[in-house]
Amino acid sequence: MQIVVAGQGYVGLPLAVRAAEVGHHVVGYDVDPHRVQQLAAGQSYVRDVDSSRLRVVLDTGVYSATADAAALAGFDIAVITVPTPLRDGVPDLTYIESCARTLGEHLRPGTTVVLESTSYPGTTEELLLPILEEVSGLKGGVDFLAGFSPERIGNKRWSFDGTPKLVSGIDAKSLDAIKGFYDGIFQTTVPVSGTKVAELAKLIENIFRFVNISMVNEMAMLAASLGVNIWEAIDAAATKPFGFTRFTPGPGVGGHCLPVDPLFLSWKVQQELGVPFRFVELAADVNRYMPDYVVRRLVEALDKRGMPVSGSRILLLGLTYKYNATDLRNSPSARVAELLVTLGAQVRGADPNIPEGEDTELNVPRVDASSEEITASDAVVLLMDHPRFDLPVIQKNAAYVLDCRNRLSGPNVEIL
Repeated sequence: MQIVVAGQGYVGLPLAVRAAEVGHHVVGYDVDPHRVQQLAAGQSYVRDVDSSRLRVVLDTGVYSATADAAALAGFDIAVITVPTPLRDGVPDLTYIESCARTLGEHLRPGTTVVLESTSYPGTTEELLLPILEEVSGLKGGVDFLAGFSPERIGNKRWSFDGTPKLVSGIDAKSLDAIKGFYDGIFQTTVPVSGTKVAELAKLIENIFRFVNISMVNEMAMLAASLGVNIWEAIDAAATKPFGFTRFTPGPGVGGHCLPVDPLFLSWKVQQELGVPFRFVELAADVNRYMPDYVVRRLVEALDKRGMPVSGSRILLLGLTYKYNATDLRNSPSARVAELLVTLGAQVRGADPNIPEGEDTELNVPRVDASSEEITASDAVVLLMDHPRFDLPVIQKNAAYVLDCRNRLSGPNVEIL
């Protein structure tokens, strides 16, 4: 089939390449010309897609990247994987709206549009569908098909295509078509009764992680004040073989999902029901405060050593929000760096996963995590324990380490 994947980021590119690999002709559409230029040159910027895989589908002609909306004409299925940011607590769905208008101009009878971008329940039927109908002059469920299938990024254990895929449609015919498409890409598809169910299911997945991370973060702060090792307590609790899921504390949450998606539902509930989603709002408060808590602990540690934070040389290790990732979006490292700079510290950042020259938006110098840099620092903060960091070198050469990941030990190490 002729497939359009609108949005060639960390969600859209893996889907586009996999769809091409299983035999579809895929157009990867993105409004960012720089991204398109990179893709056309066979250079992948998404960790889950090796450049070698991208070059194969480019060379065989089953995949192409474009910023030209005219190239979308003639598609059988279009999948929307554009961002859905939160701005001042309000969902910003302008990317979905713009994409829907672009696709609507190319809708034909019998075509299918699938939304993968995470949003609140009702987005597919109340926002996407009316725009498609308005622009195309066609009727959803009669002339064209539509549905929602939330993105799920794989991990070390579960591959992209091995992760079960939720699918839904605005009607039975839409569900059948969407399920048939994803059946050819994913090992397992899980149909649900409607788009609102699928939209809510995605939010439940993220909210589950969000509130549990918040809980363990707050417990870490309390445990430190009580003189209890939170990490040992978590390990002890995890020996129970049922009724417990292990979560660990850290300097805060980041990325596009956890700091954003739970608040979509909070906003929707407040707008439609007029009541707060207190659980999510409390969790958001705790997680937002974690970078401030990290800085407070560091300031206290330096003070015990007779050093003011102002003028101290501080090295931040691991700037991305996630282990072994390259993603800097909403990373708590930015808030940690900002607070320390405001306090007068000389802050440097090191992250081997971020390509040299790439803008980190931290506004602090980038350095290597060399033994010389570590030795020259008054304090080191291990924010993310990437595997490329030489942990024994850090432990041996640092005057003081605030370890937010419980990976180091010794008299010069303090764990979060």
